Amino acid sequence: MKLHDILKGSDYSLDLFVQESINALENRIIDKVDKKGKPYYSVNCIIRGKEIKLTPEEVVRQLYTEQLISQYGYSQDRIAFEYPIYFGRDAKRADIVIRDTDDVNVAYIIVEVKKPKAKDGREQLKSYTHATGASMAVWTNGTTIAYYQRQNPNFFKDIPNIPRATETLAEILQAPFTMKDLINEDKLTKTGKSLKDLVLEMEDEVLANAGVDVFEEVFKLIFAKLYDEQIGATDEQYNLEFRNSGLSDIQLKEKIEKLFKKACYKWPGVFAEDAKVALTPPHLAICVASLEGVKLFNSNLDVVDEAFEYLISKSSKGEKGQYFTPRYVIDMCVKMLNPTMEETMIDTAAGSSGFPVHTIFHVWKQMQVAANKPVSHLFTAIPKGHAETEYVQDKVYAIDFDEKAVRVARTLNLIAGDGHTNVLHLNTLDYARWATVTKDDDWVDTYNEGFKRLRKLRTGNDFARFNFDILMANPPFAGEVKEGQILSRYELGMKNGKTQKSVSRDILFIERNLNFLKPGGRMAIVLPQGRFNNSSDKAIREYIAEHCRILAVVGLHGNTFKPHTGTKTSVLLVQKWDDVLCPRVEDYNIFFATQRLEGKNNSGVKLYWKDDKSGSTTDPKLALCDKYGHPIVYHDLHATVDYNWNEETNTNDIVQLTPDGIAEAFIEFAKREQLSFFVDAPLMK
Repeated sequence: MKLHDILKGSDYSLDLFVQESINALENRIIDKVDKKGKPYYSVNCIIRGKEIKLTPEEVVRQLYTEQLISQYGYSQDRIAFEYPIYFGRDAKRADIVIRDTDDVNVAYIIVEVKKPKAKDGREQLKSYTHATGASMAVWTNGTTIAYYQRQNPNFFKDIPNIPRATETLAEILQAPFTMKDLINEDKLTKTGKSLKDLVLEMEDEVLANAGVDVFEEVFKLIFAKLYDEQIGATDEQYNLEFRNSGLSDIQLKEKIEKLFKKACYKWPGVFAEDAKVALTPPHLAICVASLEGVKLFNSNLDVVDEAFEYLISKSSKGEKGQYFTPRYVIDMCVKMLNPTMEETMIDTAAGSSGFPVHTIFHVWKQMQVAANKPVSHLFTAIPKGHAETEYVQDKVYAIDFDEKAVRVARTLNLIAGDGHTNVLHLNTLDYARWATVTKDDDWVDTYNEGFKRLRKLRTGNDFARFNFDILMANPPFAGEVKEGQILSRYELGMKNGKTQKSVSRDILFIERNLNFLKPGGRMAIVLPQGRFNNSSDKAIREYIAEHCRILAVVGLHGNTFKPHTGTKTSVLLVQKWDDVLCPRVEDYNIFFATQRLEGKNNSGVKLYWKDDKSGSTTDPKLALCDKYGHPIVYHDLHATVDYNWNEETNTNDIVQLTPDGIAEAFIEFAKREQLSFFVDAPLMK
């Protein structure tokens, strides 16, 4: 019997198989007759060990299975036919499944076979592969064959072959992927998506029904990836590990868990020592596929900031009336207060630690430009000089009362040069309890090193006053403090010599923050607009004027903190009176400005400069971008610049991409007023 007799109706062709295999199958064919006397052909199944009818499709299955055994080395006990795949209550059956070597209940490779010349079944194969979580898929009709790697539910990558039983797909592909490759292929710049968009997609696909804490699991993956990227930024030959390069789901989870543990060892104090990735191997594989092409390490922290804000705003920050400050607002404040490497800085309501991180960026850029060093978008990951490291460790601090926010802040400080040890979990307003809180063993294990440095900056034996040069903060502007033992420690907590029943948090933060500053120290604080014009808040304004010079008031657009809140806010900038740095005067000029370009629309969606600077767009693909492909937010708070290294002159050419804004106008004002922190000031942009 020849296979031609069985396949004649399917345009006989079995080009994928050698004649020896075809002959062997033909020798196994059994002539049969059904009950009606009609002849047919059967064969003893190579896997099931029983006689089955030999259809054209079965011919292809038997031949390809023999190839899997003889050429690829897969044992018969790893191969299953008619493997059940469930879609709700409905069950479909895959033609061939190769089981995972580590777990026989897990599909490793799905194979769909068709009769010769057939072309259908590829989408069905992909649905089977997604449903089982298998790493790879094969489609063949005996004439042609296609190999796929599942990278996420919506994307199957063509691969040249499947691995032998003794190989991994990574060994087959052998495709090095370095930090340089990641920069060139950065998913966010190429697709116009944000990390928040990817997190939302992962929620829709797996996370919402994975039975895990979404915040914790996404946090772990970002943490591991940051560690991977930092190695890649310092070693050009290093192949990034945070990738699914052909491993099974189980093997991939083992690799990511090892990476996560290494990150926890290098950067302690963010996760518990026994923390593990809780996602199942199939769920983890989908998440890794979504994140592996994203570059996290860069100077545009919007990449991770927006995602973290989404993850924790509902559970913690949002409930307390505090929302992450947009990076463009932060940059305006930093430029207007102009911190230097000799000055200490703190954020007392740190959230994601945006103010401290961007203060670090500002100072480092000054240091790099002054030393004729190129300013790179990877300057946060490359090795630092002694002066740069010392500045971060000794001069920059952050405090927040929300544990999740502190962990996020410590992680983002990793991007800013391992300055996370100075991010502390404390209640800024309730400083009388610090002495008790800081004796807890678990707290000490995580925060003690930073706290010891903070303690050196206080001006007495308690924690009421400090000697900071600069403070920037966006304190909670919703909710009230009602505890008498807290209120009684603040002048603004009293009225007519008696403790008030309740006081808004932001009011107490004004007084508390001023007590963090040394004489001549300066502050930027985000406050509800009502504090500047409500008649009931006159006493607060008088308190501010008594203790410091009002430098500027900048009204922010009403959409600044949307979609979380539409509360109108302003930034207040002040300098404490000092005989040398800020001599007291009765009459002086104040800088007033109002943001006109909104940054976000009414729905809280970011607006970007159009690539021709003619207006705004919500589409990142149409946006004006910096040289690293980051869309530039539409606002008028400050000018956006690029630092382009000139090889001929060994200097940074500073290219202004957007018009001067409020920060630049204030700098001119400050120079005219001869404010102390702009006398012979270095780099301004």
